[in-house]
Amino acid sequence: MTDQPKQLGGGRRILGDFSPKLAELTDDVLFEDVWNRTELAARDRSLITVAALIAGGDADQLAFHLGRAKENGVTETELVEAITHLAFYTGWPKAMTAVMVAKQVFSD
Repeated sequence: MTDQPKQLGGGRRILGDFSPKLAELTDDVLFEDVWNRTELAARDRSLITVAALIAGGDADQLAFHLGRAKENGVTETELVEAITHLAFYTGWPKAMTAVMVAKQVFSD
């Protein structure tokens, strides 16, 4: 058995030289393990993640996860509806920020 070098995931590419442990946890635990668990479909994980990011006001991470949600089968219409629904549970400013992020992501 040969030890092959691990491919660089997004965490390692973006911040591996600055914060190697966080990059490792992002790539190996979050995306390799948690996102691949079979108890929830990737589509469901995406909707949950988008909702959590909106609730937390995490616009920087939201842009990436809106794109990932689309890759996982969530439509733009569903994402906009989720944002509209969340306005009443997370706060109007967070929803307004989220919809502006979505508008930018969907136009790219």
